[in-house]
Amino acid sequence: MNDARWIFYDADDRTRSLAAALDIPLKIAQVLINRDISDEAQAHSFLFGTLADLHDPFLMRGMRPAVERLRGAASRGEKVLIFGDYDVDGVLSVVILSRALADLGARVDYYIPDRLQEGYGLKPHLIRIVEERKADVVVSVDCGIKALEFVQAASDRKVDVIITDHHQPGNQIPPALAVLNPVLEQSGYPDKSLAGIGVVFKLIQALFTGHARESQIPHYLKLVSIGTVADIVSLKRENRLLVKYGLQGLSHVANTGLESLLEVCGLNGKSVRVSDVAFRIGPRINAAGRLGRADVAVRLFFSESREECQRLAAELDAMNASRQEIEKKIYAQAGDRVLSGSLHHRYKLLVLGCESWHRGVIGIVASKLKDDFHRPILLFSFRDGRAYGSGRSIREFSLIDCLTHARRHFSNFGGHPMAVGCELNVSDLPDLKEQLNTYADGRISTSDLKPKIHIDSRLSFDEIDSAFVDYHARLSPFGVGNPRPIFVTEDIEVVANPRRLKQRHIKLLLRNRGRYFDAVGWGKADWLEALSKGSRIQAVYSLQLSQYLGEERLSLILEDIRPA
Repeated sequence: MNDARWIFYDADDRTRSLAAALDIPLKIAQVLINRDISDEAQAHSFLFGTLADLHDPFLMRGMRPAVERLRGAASRGEKVLIFGDYDVDGVLSVVILSRALADLGARVDYYIPDRLQEGYGLKPHLIRIVEERKADVVVSVDCGIKALEFVQAASDRKVDVIITDHHQPGNQIPPALAVLNPVLEQSGYPDKSLAGIGVVFKLIQALFTGHARESQIPHYLKLVSIGTVADIVSLKRENRLLVKYGLQGLSHVANTGLESLLEVCGLNGKSVRVSDVAFRIGPRINAAGRLGRADVAVRLFFSESREECQRLAAELDAMNASRQEIEKKIYAQAGDRVLSGSLHHRYKLLVLGCESWHRGVIGIVASKLKDDFHRPILLFSFRDGRAYGSGRSIREFSLIDCLTHARRHFSNFGGHPMAVGCELNVSDLPDLKEQLNTYADGRISTSDLKPKIHIDSRLSFDEIDSAFVDYHARLSPFGVGNPRPIFVTEDIEVVANPRRLKQRHIKLLLRNRGRYFDAVGWGKADWLEALSKGSRIQAVYSLQLSQYLGEERLSLILEDIRPA
């Protein structure tokens, strides 16, 4: 019962054709069509794909010279230095590549810049680390595609650089020995949506192909799945397979550090879902980097001491709790500023900043404010005359295009349509704000700023049979690019008086066409006043299959309701 607009997708000839070709329920075919999956072969792979469907890693331009150089370094005892990013994607990329190269016999070291002191990427001054560590080869993970000066400085010192990245390049590609980046037009790789850790996995896949350790390739998917989900990339095509099989592996782990982390997350021995990675595992790893201590997370996965791993996992847990407290404070301050100034009524894009806001947390706060006010948000932290920004956007507006339009203001910027980071002088912020809002005014409509619920299909309760539930499960894992399907049933009876759960939630027993389902509305306790036994409603919901006393139970998670 909110003002969200319900947007329907109805079956057409494509839906019916796909359902017939694959012999699947029409409503499942509709979900696939809504995800832009209309080709029969693509749909079959989406539902039934295996690791055998992964692309040949050598399709990626630069892969052969990268593999030859790293195998050669291992055989000659040369030192390989891995440069990573401080987020989950970057940290876990460092971990898996370090382990893979060590397994090949290489001497491996790593360096992750301090988020607060050194910032993101291969900055030119970091060449001192190469000299101090006496590295022969440098491999970047989840960064490096714009590191022109660093690569040139390394080349001047006869140090080879291999770049693995997934971000958009600048005007020039660094003159590295090899550049592995699927988004490059000349990359030759058929899947452009890999996370940084996905690119690193392809490198490991190539390094181990034809090697005695080839059978070990799937073991890396556990951490690959965590990094991929945490980096919020589309869970279609190859990412889908990496996450699907990686999550399955998280039910049984051998790495002591990973086991300790799952334990503090309350997930040890359980089936791990995308939401568990997004809201439990990922934030604890991310907290270390956000607070300038990414090395704690790396050491967790390298340690073989159970006592040390439990201590490091507890430390990550404590850092995450600290991050949450910092985040709450910034969220309250920023939200109050928006409401008190009626900024959400005056601007289609919100730009806010404060000297006391923690640079490592503003991205999370921007994401929450974006959901609250349903418009793009750009938050800044100020320090020594510099403004460090992090932004999040709605699906109707590309924030990276907006920043590119105003690029003259930035000393550094980058990101994706939905998430960006940038840096500029605080004195330039007023001009930037004006230019960004002028750009947004011309591209964001009033309807874009209203919340919407995209409904995959109309569904009656008698259609939710065992075959439907089985195919619905095959649609998972759900996430960016493949959201959990949303259905609507338009004539439902509330069978019993609703119950309040923990003051904030509501539980209902619903009936339609002779079938009964329990339904929960999280945070929807305010619906109680409008509902009672015998009420007739329309309900928008997703399906949730859970374990209870050893049995699987299907329930409905309510998104919105209206009178029937």
